[in-house]
Amino acid sequence: MHLYGKRVFEQQEKAARKVRGQAGKRLCAIAAVTLILTLGAPSGFAQQVGAGATAPDKAASELPAAPAPVLTEPLNLRSSARDFSKPAGRLLGNPLYIFRPTTIPKASFANSVRLGDLVKDGKIYLSLSDALALALENNYDIAIARYNLDIADTDILRSRAGQVPLGVSTGVVSNTLTGSSSTVTAGGGPGGTSVGSGGGASGNAGLVQTTQGAGPTPEVLDPSVTGTVQLERASAPQANTLFSGGLSSLTTNTDQYNFTYNQGFVTGTSLTASLNNSRITTNNPFSDYSPQLSSTFTAKVTQHLLQGAGIWVNKRFMYQAIDNRRITDSSFRQQILYTVNQVENIYWGLVQAYEDVQSKERAVEQSSKVASDNRKQLEIGTMAPLDVLNADQSVALDRQSLISSQLALNYQQQIIKQAIARNLNDPALSAAAVIPTDRVSIEEIPEEKQPVEDLVQLAFRQRPELEQAVLQLKVNEITLRGARNALLPTLDAFGFYNSSALGGSQSPDALNFETGKLYPPGTFPSAGYGTVVQNLFNNSAPDKGAGFSLTIPIRNRPAQAQQARSQLEYRQAELRLEQMYTQIRMQVVNQQFALTNDRAQVVADLAARDYNRQSLDAEQKKLKLGASTTALVLQQQRSLASAENSLIAAQANYAKDRAGLYQMLASTLQHYGINLGEATTGDVRTTPVVPGLEPAKPGKEPSTTPPASR
Repeated sequence: MHLYGKRVFEQQEKAARKVRGQAGKRLCAIAAVTLILTLGAPSGFAQQVGAGATAPDKAASELPAAPAPVLTEPLNLRSSARDFSKPAGRLLGNPLYIFRPTTIPKASFANSVRLGDLVKDGKIYLSLSDALALALENNYDIAIARYNLDIADTDILRSRAGQVPLGVSTGVVSNTLTGSSSTVTAGGGPGGTSVGSGGGASGNAGLVQTTQGAGPTPEVLDPSVTGTVQLERASAPQANTLFSGGLSSLTTNTDQYNFTYNQGFVTGTSLTASLNNSRITTNNPFSDYSPQLSSTFTAKVTQHLLQGAGIWVNKRFMYQAIDNRRITDSSFRQQILYTVNQVENIYWGLVQAYEDVQSKERAVEQSSKVASDNRKQLEIGTMAPLDVLNADQSVALDRQSLISSQLALNYQQQIIKQAIARNLNDPALSAAAVIPTDRVSIEEIPEEKQPVEDLVQLAFRQRPELEQAVLQLKVNEITLRGARNALLPTLDAFGFYNSSALGGSQSPDALNFETGKLYPPGTFPSAGYGTVVQNLFNNSAPDKGAGFSLTIPIRNRPAQAQQARSQLEYRQAELRLEQMYTQIRMQVVNQQFALTNDRAQVVADLAARDYNRQSLDAEQKKLKLGASTTALVLQQQRSLASAENSLIAAQANYAKDRAGLYQMLASTLQHYGINLGEATTGDVRTTPVVPGLEPAKPGKEPSTTPPASR
């Protein structure tokens, strides 16, 4: 199994050990052992504390033994020019830029130029390659899924500030109508758009995913500055003039200018620094200074030693967001595989409907000719009236079948249009008939002869669902470690430094109560704000100290429940991953067998059609010589029509199952030469090239207008 996450965890743990140092480790161990001896500990708690509560246990880190899928290149797919994992503003630039909202351009609802180029004489001559290219450019499902890439990037930006990722949908968008239930689908990955019967607590395929993000809240890494400016003017009447120096009313003007700086660090450290300033003018005779200038400075550093300590714990959301971004990359690749297969199925459904109409038109022509010949023979007396009625009945039945086929073709043309276009409001486009120009070749493809085990191993390496499940386990491992860290008590070391300074000018109302007279000017030395600030930082009036803060949960039941739940969810996800390997194996085996059987069925139906065609020709010659009957000719026509219908269906099934095998192997992009980067932006310059096709044989284009209305 791919151990990308394990290597990342080892690097993170190495960095954490460098930061914390040996002294911090000894302190953590001593505190933990003391708590265990004093309070007792839940099962397994001692081992977790002894390990520093930073690495998952061996059983949790071991994934089920299976081939490692090839991971999509991380952070490589973007639908827009901007990288939303980075802030909009520059650190050194316009400081107001970071407060400007981001404007996302409106999505285009116009069809790509490629579609207009295909319209000729009111018809769309559509090859399978053009259909796939148009789907990559115009299909709404793909367009909707593209936004998930940028949405996942915003979670990376958010997590770099220490915030919890908001998450992103990684399910396959399947709102394109198919007109058929035969489309082969592979389903969504973990965290898909569909949920189980458990509602919000259930993930895709019955998985419960409720503990992601478990663990202590990381420090807020983006610094913030808080400023408060307050101007206050107060006048208070005095009930006792003895305590107000004989004044009946005291007037106080207070101006406050307070600022606070907060910063968190990935080591589990927080810094708070505040500078408070006030300017007070008053007529209170008890005040020696007016205006009075006072300033206080406070700085406090707090370091987590147990819960929330270390680089990994405080950066775990970043790692989770990066893994989620890779899951989104993989799910977008899965979306392309799904939609390409869906459009190809629609295309072959269109081909089937198109050829079915052609077959029904031939049947009408043949039965009409027989009916016409019978009428001529009836007129000369060589044909019984009952034979004429029989022929007329056959013509009516063939016309009814033709009408049904024409309606089905008309609907199938609309289905292909909504899959490859964004705007069907154009009357010319809406009314244009779609003429498929490709037919499938029944030559064997290498995958039919390849050993099934080789195909299974190829699917294991390339299927995006497996990639997503493996990455999801990595995210779950992050959850395990976070939940385990949350079991620890809270032990913080802190240090603070405070200082204060006072200054101003002597109050003209300052009263000497010993003499009953005002103090003479210059009694109290004046000090400006510069002197106050200087005294604030020259250690003339310090207040400093250090200490520890310990919080001990007596029973710790919520943390125990969450940690146990995260383990259960992880084990559940492990089982689901193994089940996916089994399911994919059976899908590949079944698809290879189906493809081989389909090709054999096409060969058999080709022989049956040729036989019935020659039999009809022979029966018609016998009828002209009088050695056969109209009933036998009509019966042979029915046999030929049935054989043609079987052949058309068999060819469509073969084409769909071949495309389905490519999807099961997740090799569609390689086989068709689809550029994933171009599909991400919607600017398709490399037209897909689908192998195993042959051009349609020239012939009369069928009409979608029912005969009764022509």
